[in-house]
Amino acid sequence: MQVALTPPALDRDRFVSVEVVSALDDDSARVRFSGCLSIADAEGLVGCLVLAHAEDLELSELDIAFDELIGRAVEDVRYGNLGSIREVMETPANDVWVVDGGGYGEVLLPVIPQVVDEISPAGPITVRALDGLIEA
Repeated sequence: MQVALTPPALDRDRFVSVEVVSALDDDSARVRFSGCLSIADAEGLVGCLVLAHAEDLELSELDIAFDELIGRAVEDVRYGNLGSIREVMETPANDVWVVDGGGYGEVLLPVIPQVVDEISPAGPITVRALDGLIEA
């Protein structure tokens, strides 16, 4: 993937390719850029922003901006309408949607593939709540 480094510097390429990405933890990753061959090269990138085209990023279906989630309706395949997403909590393991406004009170849904069936561009988000998450 081709990215731009900003602010540009006189002694390096402004446009580089991402060669390797290694996740360190939930909040950080180690990235190797083309042309970055030494510690001195890497130190020259400290404080730079990396700009990329959104269509070049490979995101999973569950990677969606918080502001696009707040207020979205949530439907469970067994329980029906759970309400709408009021808040997104970030936890070390995974995000958790706080869903409220349905007939089940506040429901906490972990954002994992086993729970989230489909995030459609329009309409309700379809989930399959794990046993014990909803008091029916």
